[in-house]
Amino acid sequence: MNPYVLAILLSSLGLGTTLTFASSHWLLAWMGLEINTLAIIPLMAQHHHPRAVEATTKYFLTQATAAAMIMFASTTNAWITGEWDMNNMSNSIASTMIITALALKIGLAPMHFWMPEVLQGLDLLTGLILSTWQKLAPFALIVQTAQAVDPMLLTALGLASTLVGGWGGLNQTQLRKILAYSSIAHMGWMIIVLQYAPQLTLLALGTYIFMTSAAFLTLKTSSATKINTLSMVWSKSPILTTTTALVLLSLGGLPPLTGFMPKWLILQELAKQNLPITATIMALAALLSLYFYLRLCYAMTLTISPNTTNSTTPWRTQTTQSSLPLTLATTIALGLLPMTPAILMLAT
Repeated sequence: MNPYVLAILLSSLGLGTTLTFASSHWLLAWMGLEINTLAIIPLMAQHHHPRAVEATTKYFLTQATAAAMIMFASTTNAWITGEWDMNNMSNSIASTMIITALALKIGLAPMHFWMPEVLQGLDLLTGLILSTWQKLAPFALIVQTAQAVDPMLLTALGLASTLVGGWGGLNQTQLRKILAYSSIAHMGWMIIVLQYAPQLTLLALGTYIFMTSAAFLTLKTSSATKINTLSMVWSKSPILTTTTALVLLSLGGLPPLTGFMPKWLILQELAKQNLPITATIMALAALLSLYFYLRLCYAMTLTISPNTTNSTTPWRTQTTQSSLPLTLATTIALGLLPMTPAILMLAT
């Protein structure tokens, strides 16, 4: 892609998200979401592969549906209350519609069906943008409107997402689909605690972004998109294989890695709020996700070559990718747990 066009598209992505962050008016927030969607579409379809074009079409249709729902709900709210302010969502139907539309935008269950299919059709870097940056703007709106929404709806969305994210990833061999289900499960953890401690939601979002970035950049470095290919990586870069296994365990939420911090604090908060059953279901759903991360770790570090694979072996070629972003993301994804007290002080 032409570097000037790429610069315009990436700056538009930034502009759309910033506009949504900064707005307290529904029309401006909607405009930011639309700029965001339109900017990523050419990036998704840039390889002109039929699968990429199909994924782009699916993404466009789901995002356009969600944007239309947001527009309809905010217009309804403005018609009833007489103002477009986000903090004045007194109409329960409008607020429920808006949270449903935003759930569709970020891929919360049961509105998650587009997410694995779309991510599977994209290259790894665009998939990284879709899994991290594209979640920020809708999440900002969810955080702002969550207090006006029925708590049972948020709890149902959170529980459904963690369960679907865990079950869905069990049967997959494609790494991008596994990361898509991982994303759905993490979104569930963020939504479940939003009504009780929004700062924990933002903490979970921050750690999720770094862990997912580390995972995607590792796969990009080793040109791996299937579990088969992953099992051949250790002979080329053993250190990368070791750190990848740790990043995957961090995504699963095992101590002493960063991924344990948000899960621990969220379960603690749910217990404080007298929700032991919800906390238990969340912890058990995390075990489902942990199973498929362990499966990837097993394939990477415990299967030895020669093993039979029908795929080509792209790992022989030297990569031209800068290793600094991967190093930074991996370090943060592995080593932040000892800083939990300091992060909590900053968050509260």
